[in-house]
Amino acid sequence: MEITGLSCRDIYAKLLHRYRHILGLWQPDIGPYGGLLNVVVDGLFIIGWMYLPPHDPHVDDPMRFKPLFRIHLMERKLATVECMYGHKGPHNGHIQIVKKDEFSTKCNQTDHHRMSGGRQEEFRTWLREEWGRTLEDIFHEHMQELILMKFIYTSQYDNCLTYRRIYLPPSRPDDLIKPGLFKGTYGSHGLEIVMLSFHGHRARGTKITGDPNIPAGQQTVEVDLRHRIQLPDIENLRNFNELSRIVLEVREQVRQEQQQEPSEGPALPQEQAAREADAAPAEDSRKPADGAAAAEQLAQSGKGQPFVLPMGVSSRNEDYPRTCRMCFYGTGLIAGHGFTSPERTPGVFLLFDEDRFGFIWLELKSFSLYSRVRASFRHADAPSPQAFDEMLKNIQSLTS
Repeated sequence: MEITGLSCRDIYAKLLHRYRHILGLWQPDIGPYGGLLNVVVDGLFIIGWMYLPPHDPHVDDPMRFKPLFRIHLMERKLATVECMYGHKGPHNGHIQIVKKDEFSTKCNQTDHHRMSGGRQEEFRTWLREEWGRTLEDIFHEHMQELILMKFIYTSQYDNCLTYRRIYLPPSRPDDLIKPGLFKGTYGSHGLEIVMLSFHGHRARGTKITGDPNIPAGQQTVEVDLRHRIQLPDIENLRNFNELSRIVLEVREQVRQEQQQEPSEGPALPQEQAAREADAAPAEDSRKPADGAAAAEQLAQSGKGQPFVLPMGVSSRNEDYPRTCRMCFYGTGLIAGHGFTSPERTPGVFLLFDEDRFGFIWLELKSFSLYSRVRASFRHADAPSPQAFDEMLKNIQSLTS
C-alpha cells in the first residue's frame, strides 16, 4: 500500500465493496461441461480461480486450479480487470455484474490466447493441461472424439463467460456423511465434479461439471436411504447376476411402495422431507433419520464388509477401497449423446468411508468412484436450505 500510494479507503471503496457480490463459488455456462470457479480476495487482488479435477483416473489426487481473471488497483485509479487466460500473461478484460447471483467476464484482447503454432499447438497444450497426456497416449477412439469435441466447444468462448452462483450443501447432524464436493470417475468422459447433498430420506449427487451425455447441473445419482442393501459374501459378490438379482428385488419393492403412496405430483426436496416427516408415526419423531441410524450403527460396529467389484463391471480406477461400510439402493441418470432419452436406472450406492463413496451402474455394468474435494471455500454457504434447493433447481433447469 505504501509503494502504490493507496489508502484503506481506496481499497475498500474501489475494489472490495464494488466487487463484493462476485466472491464465492460459481458455475460457468459452458454448455454441458459446466465448471467450478472460486473468487477470492488475495492481498490487494481479487482472483477468479477455475478448479479442475485431477488427471484421470487419479480420483484421490488434489484438485488443480488456474487463474481466469484478476482485479486490482493501479495507484488511485479505478480497479483494473485483467484476463489471465492463455500463456502470454495478464491482458485487458472486463467484468459485468448482471445481478447479485450472476456476472459475466469478457476478454478484450483474445489474440493473447493464440499460439504461434496455430490450433494444433493450442490443442496439444490444452490436452496436456486437461488430461496430462498426448493424443497418441489415448488409444480409445471414442475417448479421442470426446476430447476433441470438448476442446472445440470450450475454446470458442475465449474466456467470455457467464457465471451463476452455487452454494455448498447445508450440513445436518443426521447426515450419513458430511455433504460437499466430490471428484468422480465417468468412463471415457474422465473425472467430473459432483455435489453430494442430503434431503430427508434421500441423498443426491448433482453434477457441477458434466459431459455431452449428462450435462452439468443434472442429478447424476439419487440414493434411497430407507433401503439398505445387504451385499452377498465376497465369493457370491463376484457374480454380477447375484448382485443384479438383489438390486432388482429392491427396485420392485420401491416401485410397489411408490404405487401405494397418494399421487400428488412432484414435490420440492424440502416439501418432500416435510411430507415424509408429517406422515411418520409420532414415536418415530424421537428416532434418528435413516442416515443417522445407519451412521450410528456403523460407529458401533467399527468395521465394514469386504468388497470387490463383480466380474464384468468396468472401472477406470482399479485402486478402489476393498472394504465397504454400508450400501443403499439408488438410481443413476443415463442418456444418449446430447442428453437424449434420459432415464433413471437402478444401481448400488457404496459408502467406503467419510471421504469416499462409489456407485455401480447396473445397466452400464460400470463403477464410479468418488473422492472428497478437500479444498476449503469461503463465502460459499447457502443462506438457508430453501436457497440451496432453489439453486439446485435453477442449475438443473439450464440444461434440461
